[in-house]
Amino acid sequence: MTLFVVLVIYASSCKKEVLNIGADLLPNGDFVSIKSIDTLSIFSYTGYTDSVRTDNPTYSYIGQLYDPYFGTTTAGFVSQIRLNTKWDGLPFTVDSMKLFLHFLSTTGGGTDATHTLTISEISDQIYNDTAYYSTTPINLTGFKVSDIALPSLRTDTINDIELNLPGKGVEFGEYLTRDTTKLFYNNNVPDLRSYFKGLYFQMNSNSDPLMVSLSLVYDQSTYYNYFVLFVHDDSGTSKQYSFILDAKNINASFNKYTHDYSTAILGDKIVHRNTNYRDTLSYMQSLNGVYTKVALPGLAKIKNDPSFGKVAINKARLVIPVHFTKTAANPFISKSLPPQLVLRYKAKSGIKYPVTDYLLASTTLDLTHAFFDGQLDTVAQVYNFNIPDFVQKYLNDNTGNVEPELEIYEGSRSPSQSVIVPAPTNAIFQVNKSKNPVKFEFTYTKF
Repeated sequence: MTLFVVLVIYASSCKKEVLNIGADLLPNGDFVSIKSIDTLSIFSYTGYTDSVRTDNPTYSYIGQLYDPYFGTTTAGFVSQIRLNTKWDGLPFTVDSMKLFLHFLSTTGGGTDATHTLTISEISDQIYNDTAYYSTTPINLTGFKVSDIALPSLRTDTINDIELNLPGKGVEFGEYLTRDTTKLFYNNNVPDLRSYFKGLYFQMNSNSDPLMVSLSLVYDQSTYYNYFVLFVHDDSGTSKQYSFILDAKNINASFNKYTHDYSTAILGDKIVHRNTNYRDTLSYMQSLNGVYTKVALPGLAKIKNDPSFGKVAINKARLVIPVHFTKTAANPFISKSLPPQLVLRYKAKSGIKYPVTDYLLASTTLDLTHAFFDGQLDTVAQVYNFNIPDFVQKYLNDNTGNVEPELEIYEGSRSPSQSVIVPAPTNAIFQVNKSKNPVKFEFTYTKF
């Protein structure tokens, strides 16, 4: 045993000697130092923009959500419709009209609640190449179809529903086809889009709120959301025509959102949005509601410190703890919070971009953005965001184009009509002077 100890000490001494031999012969510039900082200042705030761009969305929503911290969110959408087949021009009689919808998520709604749709004709033509916002005013002609009853919906699966319109839809069918000379599509002359400009979809609930989602993006295989008009000609031959929402030749569409924080019963009704108040909690809301802004003034000090010189970022990771309390209504954290979140920054132009680390996925198959992460850690109850590329680019930038501030938001998902879309969910984070605040893990190599 004594011999073993002596040998270990000897080997250790030799190792140190080898590492130091010749060190005094090399210039200081040939050495690097790897350091870690865990004291960089970091602050979080809650921001809100009531008007956000929503045209040509990946997913559209109809209905209401209620959250005791966030209050009431109401959603609807506007879309054109497109005739799928050429109108034959022969005399006809309208027999009925139905609406087929493909709901990708269903949130809320009690067993005894009644939910109905209202579709209203818009009076202004909309265009694919025009920007529309969540607060864009919607002018209506006055024609609408109300009280379209929804069936019972399951919350754990896709719901394909067939809706009977009031009066068998005859009134709507006759109104839509009152001028058959306009039942065509042509970008050079006035067509159906100038004659029947589109529809505004809304939901009404008598008690428990309900929110559903659907995609108006064509999925390369079939149509999922459409009206079917049933007619017969003078000889009694039955015919049918489809008016498509998720058309291959894309219909112009946009989403409408409103958020009423006054109906919240927990917390402070998010009264500190768009202020510099450093609360112990900050908020992130689905459907373009409030978001959390993370400021890194300590990073700005490093950038402006000439003693740092050349720096290579080894690790830069934000760790955002969530505020989650298990309840009978929400017993599982995985079902109560978004599965993945994204970070974005605002350029000097005012345009917001996802951080570059999120875009580093090497293939289109890397849908989880494994390096960036951003996924909910249900055990540690945190979100981890790896951002060394963003930090490196910020430190190297001499234009002042980027500020050391980031926003947390829920990114859009790739549209798929065969995948259950996670329901819209909100998140509350522990920040600033909370017991378990946001952390910024930062390791760098200094040349």
